[in-house]
Amino acid sequence: MSLLQVTDLGKSFGGNRAVDGVTFEVAAGELLALIGPNGAGKSTTFNMVNGQLRADSGSIKLDGQELTDRKPRDIWHLGVGRTFQIAETFASLTVVENVQMALISADAKLYSLWKRAGDHRRPDALALLGQVGMKAQADRPCSVLAYGDVKRVELAIAMANAPKLLLMDEPTAGMAPTERNELMALTKRLVVEKNLAVLFTEHSMDVVFAHADRMIVLARGRLIAQGRPAEIRDHPKVQEVYFGSGKTFEKKTIA
Repeated sequence: MSLLQVTDLGKSFGGNRAVDGVTFEVAAGELLALIGPNGAGKSTTFNMVNGQLRADSGSIKLDGQELTDRKPRDIWHLGVGRTFQIAETFASLTVVENVQMALISADAKLYSLWKRAGDHRRPDALALLGQVGMKAQADRPCSVLAYGDVKRVELAIAMANAPKLLLMDEPTAGMAPTERNELMALTKRLVVEKNLAVLFTEHSMDVVFAHADRMIVLARGRLIAQGRPAEIRDHPKVQEVYFGSGKTFEKKTIA
């Protein structure tokens, strides 16, 4: 049974139909890529699932619970984690303190100025950092980390609410090729170990074809194809919207 069910989703901005009747599902233990050329409606679809945008029509259900009309914070507490295209951490805090702040949010606690947030669930924060290979750097300020390590910390933060669904917006943006594949391999491992469902957008086709279990493709707000990477690579409509006629994805992208 699918964990996330998106049905006939629609969104307009003025006279422009940005998302038009999009339907798809994501199962637990699955890494689903949402791709498409510029202006395809990827970001709009992604932000409606997260609650940052309100859908005009359609349904978004997580484990049978309707998400439309819910605020991002409420969706977070229902078990949806998120990472961003530009990593969002507190540069002045240490690595472990960043994760502890996320745990405070997950526990719905408010801390006063005289109560140390650094005392909150430190062992749990360290365990989350261990999952992403950052425990050894727990007490370093985030400001001194390499960008790839910041992305790992962000992933630990996104896991702080023990999510059922993880939304990743351009997770490898700004990263070197080796870092990109290491981060997505780590994500894939967490998908298997935690039985997570992951929906991610990505411009790097080598990352998409190498790591996604399935892909859905949007063009001009509509879903034009869905399937496994090999099926999408050879799909005529996908080839047309990305390249025009006569060109194909290079097979080296799925190596």
